[in-house]
Amino acid sequence: MTQNDNGADSLVGDWMTLNEAGTALGIGPNRVKQYMRERRLLGVRRRGEVMVPAALISGGDVLKGLPGTLTLLADSGFSEEEALEWLFTPDDTLPGSPVQALAENRGTEVRRRAQALGSF
Repeated sequence: MTQNDNGADSLVGDWMTLNEAGTALGIGPNRVKQYMRERRLLGVRRRGEVMVPAALISGGDVLKGLPGTLTLLADSGFSEEEALEWLFTPDDTLPGSPVQALAENRGTEVRRRAQALGSF
């Protein structure tokens, strides 16, 4: 959980507080923090408060494929901020952003791309 820069902030769109994320997931805010420590969910500091991109939660759960993708990005040396930017940056070859592809159940291609980042 680090301070987010304005570039990635503009890519994300809607944000949730820990309480809001917990409500959306049906868990408490401390469990949301645990999800972040376990790389099941991504959160960053915005104006002094830890926030979660709303797009990472859908249908009462974390996006399918997100935890594995976050692990691959961390293994490739990505910081939380870099992972956030990568997830939300449009990629014409997907098409759309990796987070959009995860939401559309195209996680295999997203994880393949994330894994390739560590190959260089």
